[in-house]
This record gives sequence, C-alpha cells and structure tokens, in this order.
Amino acid sequence: MLNVITHLPSPSLEQCELTFLNTKAIDIKKAQKEHQNYQTMIESCDAKVITLEQNIDLPDSVFVEDPIIVFDEIAVLTSMGVESRRKESEVMEMFFKKHREVKKIELPAKIEGGDVLKIGKRIFVGKSTRTNAQGIRALREIMSPYGYEVISVKVSGCLHLKTGCTALDEKTLLINPSWVDSKVFSGFSQIVIPKEEPFGANILKINDTICMNSAFPKTIEIVKSLGYKVKSTDITEFVKAEAGLTCMSIPFIIK
Repeated sequence: MLNVITHLPSPSLEQCELTFLNTKAIDIKKAQKEHQNYQTMIESCDAKVITLEQNIDLPDSVFVEDPIIVFDEIAVLTSMGVESRRKESEVMEMFFKKHREVKKIELPAKIEGGDVLKIGKRIFVGKSTRTNAQGIRALREIMSPYGYEVISVKVSGCLHLKTGCTALDEKTLLINPSWVDSKVFSGFSQIVIPKEEPFGANILKINDTICMNSAFPKTIEIVKSLGYKVKSTDITEFVKAEAGLTCMSIPFIIK
C-alpha cells in the first residue's frame, strides 16, 4: 500500500514564510478542517495516511514536502531555502531513516522539495528563490549513481516548480507557462491551465487518482475531459500560505 506522510497544521500557520503573496488572515480552524478533508481524500485513494505532529510549533511544518525528497532508493534531506524552516528537518530525518538511507544536501547549496518534480528517471528541479544552482548540482551528484537525470528548470513568479507544473502521468503535464520555462518540457504533452486559475497546475497524484483543489473548477473540468479520475477538496487557507496539494504530503512505499 502507498503510504502518505502528512503533518498537522501549526496554530501559528499565519506566520508562515511568504515570497510572492501578501500576508492574509488565515482561519486556523478552517485550515484544520481543510487538512482533515485533505487526508480523507488521500485515504479514499487507497493510501494510508501517517500524520506527524512533532513540529507543531513551527509555522510551515504542515508543508512536509520541502524538508526531504523521498525516492525509491534513498531519501535526500534538503538544506531549505529559508533559515526559519531548517528546524523542520530533524523530525523528517528521524522518521525516514527507519525506511531509507538518508543523504544530506548542505549549505550553501539550497534546495526545497517543492522544486523537485520526479517523472520516471528524470528529476526536474526548479531554479527558484528557494533552490539555487548549487542545490541542483548537489542533488545531481547524489542521484546520478542511481540512474537519474537531473534537469534544471527556470521558475519565476511563483514559489516552487510544482506551484506551476505537475505531472498527470509520465507523458503529460499540467502547466502554467507564465511561471515555468515550458521549453524544458518539449517532449511532454503540456496541458496549459486557464489564466484565471494560475495556481491550478498543482495536482497530487495518489495511485490512479488525480487530487485537485476544488477552488479551480475550470482546471478540474479540463483534467476530467482528458479521461483522468479526479477527486477534489478545498485548501483555500493553505493557498494563502503559497501552498498547493503536493506541499502537504510525501507519498512513499515502505520497504
């Protein structure tokens, strides 16, 4: 069974790091309910949800994707692009070292999991405000011996690569070309999201289901029209924190 790591939202979520959005009031009770519904959606896709809470005092700790990148072979502990989030890493390392060998990327190399899009044996990494060229090189050095190709992608106007581009399958991408350099993905079928739903390109694939944010109905209809099985839930409070569906989970198989 596919396992999915999540973390309870911090009561201090409103103090999260922001780069491109202005601070807005976050209703923590609503966010907690949205997170519960998010977990329920994942469980309905025949996956087991494992919920952590050790980092509950850290504002961004619900966004478990960023501190660690989990592959079938190993897990890579990231260096994180902002100092305030680096305390999150210890808990993630403690959990995953029970299931994977853990390798670390050290500063001044910077990288966050939200910038890492895995498609087969190719790893696309966003060069963003949170991930630098040294971070991309460091990941390449770690993953090349396992047969992975690491490819840099220019990201502008959004926080992470996966804010503006995710994979529906190994041949098809959902993409916002205003935020992500689409030329890098020339070999893929690229489904461009509606301009009025710029955050709609972030989807979470769990087994054979595409999980989506219900706040983006036009994007949902496009994906459904292509024949994909879709489930959706509202994560409005987390979008205020520059987050998407992928940010709050780490799917992996226990060996």
